[in-house]
Amino acid sequence: MGQMDDAWSESVKKTDGFKKVDLKKQAKMATEKQVGGSHYKDCKIQPIDYIMGNDLTFCEGNAIKYITRHRRKGEGAKDIEKAIHYLEMILEMEYGRE
Repeated sequence: MGQMDDAWSESVKKTDGFKKVDLKKQAKMATEKQVGGSHYKDCKIQPIDYIMGNDLTFCEGNAIKYITRHRRKGEGAKDIEKAIHYLEMILEMEYGRE
């Protein structure tokens, strides 16, 4: 074993090994809290659940996010403009429209 391996082994011994983490539980815990308001948390279906469940791209997900919150967060028309901007990016990048 090399020096790095020895150091790693000692580190693991000191912490009594590794803890098993339930990633699904951790992910669920993260979606149960929201930083900066409740405009997503109060939805029947959170945008992140819909976005991840349907394998949407970054631009598609952001469009969904802004459409979902436009009445809830107080940004109104600005959020609709942001959603349109992401949809325009999809048209440009995926369909060659300018």
